[in-house]
Amino acid sequence: MADVAFHPDAQREYQVALRWYQQRSSSAARRFVGEVDRMVAVIGTQPDRYAWYEEPFREAGLQRYPFSVIYRVEPSGDVLVLAIAHASREPGYWLDRA
Repeated sequence: MADVAFHPDAQREYQVALRWYQQRSSSAARRFVGEVDRMVAVIGTQPDRYAWYEEPFREAGLQRYPFSVIYRVEPSGDVLVLAIAHASREPGYWLDRA
């Protein structure tokens, strides 16, 4: 299993989204955390599973939430999550994080 690390901006995006869900519904917030955790685990075990966004970046959409996990596989085989991208954001806004 690959180590999965979050870019600081991706971590902030995750925290902002989590706070938004917490303010509305604790159960929705718990499900959001569970879905992100599930996706990170899948990415860690199968980093090549998801489609290319634009090489070398891949995009894995969350189920039931309008977010995608944008990541790249490093030469070491580890994974760097560059964004927890909301579907309404401009595509590729996170490219300068690479």
